[in-house]
Amino acid sequence: MPELPEVEVVRRGLDQWVTGRTIGAVAVLHPRSIRRHVPGAPDFVARLSGRTVTAALRRGKYLWLTLDSGEAMLAHLGMSGQLLVQQPGSDAERHLRVRLDTGERELRFVDQRTFGHLMVEPLVADSTGTGAGVPEAIRHIALDPLDAAFDDDAFGHALRRRRTEIKRALLDQSLISGVGNIYADEALWRARLHWARSTRTLRPAQITALLAEVRDVLREALAAGGTSFDALYVNVNGESGYFERGLKAYGRRDLPCERCGTPIRRDPFMNRSSFSCPKCQPRPRPVAGAAPGAARRPGV
Repeated sequence: MPELPEVEVVRRGLDQWVTGRTIGAVAVLHPRSIRRHVPGAPDFVARLSGRTVTAALRRGKYLWLTLDSGEAMLAHLGMSGQLLVQQPGSDAERHLRVRLDTGERELRFVDQRTFGHLMVEPLVADSTGTGAGVPEAIRHIALDPLDAAFDDDAFGHALRRRRTEIKRALLDQSLISGVGNIYADEALWRARLHWARSTRTLRPAQITALLAEVRDVLREALAAGGTSFDALYVNVNGESGYFERGLKAYGRRDLPCERCGTPIRRDPFMNRSSFSCPKCQPRPRPVAGAAPGAARRPGV
């Protein structure tokens, strides 16, 4: 699933090509892609047609186009969603789901697995206290660590209260948004913390260092256009990112750690995988009161 850097790359492309343009014809070609727009396709089309896009914004892994109506078209890319800007009349993509005419360009939502979705939502005050207007469906999503309003101290206090594994906390979008499996593993490798380390055991200095590593890896990935393991993640021009070349832990099972040479280990984690260095990121001892199973999963 695209994480913050990939979604931000797409947002920047939309801001360049779509902001300021008026939406003309709207075609919903697959109803599953607007399944969370409860009123259905006719209402989705009516609330977009004739509206001007005023901005392209993002929070965590969600992005949205604000409209001159005071509403927004919210997009979640899911596992394979793409928002592409194409020339009108160009060949339709095989998995084209929704098409918006914006004059000189068409905005197309392409989604092979149809896990992503679009919906039109009113803008409401969010739950972060910043006063920002966000689509109602994501008002509970926390700020991301690249947001200027992100409160490091509040995050640290909330983290230590969680009584869970540090990686689970990093993936909790109500605590910190935009970080997914890839960048959590990368930041934890950089910070020399095992993914199963209990949040209760983290010292303030370790939390500060971890946040710095999270920000660094997100910024580096953003500068590289994101991480593309296949053709499913691309920017609005259909181009892949190349941060995969800079990965130090994620997906590097049995390859030598670039710090110490120890083979990278893969562990099962929440129906996915965690990658870490057994030497640089030693597995913690179980902590009383930690999340069930924390620090006790066998490796594979």
